[in-house]
Amino acid sequence: MRSSRLLGVADAFVVIWAVTGAFIVRFGVEPNSLGSGQEFAYAWLSVVLAIAWWIMLGAWNSRQSRILGAGPDEYKRVAAASLWLFGLVAIFSYVVRVDTARGYVGIALPVGLAGLLLARWLIRQHLNVDRQKGGSMSRLLLVGGTSAVAHLASSLERAKHAGYLPVAAYTPGAHDGPTVEPESGLPILGFRPDTASILAAIEACNADAVAVSAGVQLHPQILRHLGWQLASRSIGLIMAPALTDIAGPRIHTQQVAGLPLIHVTTPTLEGGQGVAKRLFDVFVSGIMIVAASPLMALVAILVKLDSRGPVFFKQERVGIEGAHFGMLKFRSMVLDAEQNLEALSNHNEGNGVLFKIRNDPRVTRVGRVLRKFSLDELPQLFNIFAGSMSLVGPRPPLPTEVEAYEHDVRRRLLVKPGLTGLWQVSGRSNLSWQDSVRLDLYYVENWSLAGDLIILLRTVRAVFRGTGAY
Repeated sequence: MRSSRLLGVADAFVVIWAVTGAFIVRFGVEPNSLGSGQEFAYAWLSVVLAIAWWIMLGAWNSRQSRILGAGPDEYKRVAAASLWLFGLVAIFSYVVRVDTARGYVGIALPVGLAGLLLARWLIRQHLNVDRQKGGSMSRLLLVGGTSAVAHLASSLERAKHAGYLPVAAYTPGAHDGPTVEPESGLPILGFRPDTASILAAIEACNADAVAVSAGVQLHPQILRHLGWQLASRSIGLIMAPALTDIAGPRIHTQQVAGLPLIHVTTPTLEGGQGVAKRLFDVFVSGIMIVAASPLMALVAILVKLDSRGPVFFKQERVGIEGAHFGMLKFRSMVLDAEQNLEALSNHNEGNGVLFKIRNDPRVTRVGRVLRKFSLDELPQLFNIFAGSMSLVGPRPPLPTEVEAYEHDVRRRLLVKPGLTGLWQVSGRSNLSWQDSVRLDLYYVENWSLAGDLIILLRTVRAVFRGTGAY
């Protein structure tokens, strides 16, 4: 794959740059008190280290095409390969009692690792743009029941950055069915539940991989033979279970009598995880309150000068386990905005449950700017510090919204609502109600502290873009 080769070149450039830079910074370009013999030894060490680093990145499969462009796995493998290499260097130095210059290692590792991650991020941006245009995609034949194939096709269509392009479907056992899958529009290339027919369909659509979805009517022995045939042809085999919106850390595979059993752990925010999240909220919100206090004072003055009424707007929202609390915001609307809500109900541009108007006449001049950059939400830091909200979580709903919730949607109330969340970094008010619920439930099911940090970093970009804020 072209992207894998490009990564190989980028990795080589970065590691050579890192070890060469570390050598020059630590020892200089002119002979010094170390003596030419020792400098010559470190020069050879730099060559060996650069080669070993590049090989380790390949050995950890960090350039594997299936992990490029989506998910954190690529970055994790780069970090693991780098840390393992320098750990082995440290162990080797200790065993043979070689005094490796700490300054040299202390420069090469962080600079090289940062450079590798930055290069991967830049290439990922280029790859994502290319995939949105239909390039650099793996052609997939979807095998399974008609409804499962349609769901998998729509899911992959929403996630083009993952690099999978469904080109055809194969529905074993669905005799006398349509020749085109009605929801996805994919051509159905066959129905017979045998390996030869599936292989013929693969050749017909020139697929790079086969995705076997739920509801497939194939005997396990046929699936086994199919896997052998695909391996001999260098065609990928992807198993897509019926599990949806489950993140990797919750999935564990166990081999029992030759069967790969998938264990899905139950999400929980109790015990140590709950304490860690609360401490993180208190620490970060406290720092942000102190750091943002001059900005909040300026915003308060602007709100007061712009229109009559209080600086803050306190609104009843529903928190964890259905508990009500008063959420603080800077006032961004006129004083009688709530009384005028009913008169504007016919102009609702929201997603059904939520009331939103792109050019709401109740919003003040200062309020429009505050909403664009989410500055009106800064007082929610006090809610977070007090414990009624969290830095990251589902959107805090109104009581009227909760009354309209279906049973499954109430799972959003299992965690504290957040100042930001997946909804904030994925489109905000532009999202449909179904997408908002799906993102919030995904967060509830797959919370992690590392995930919270990633969402916070993505929030900064979303705020400066101002997309979907009205």
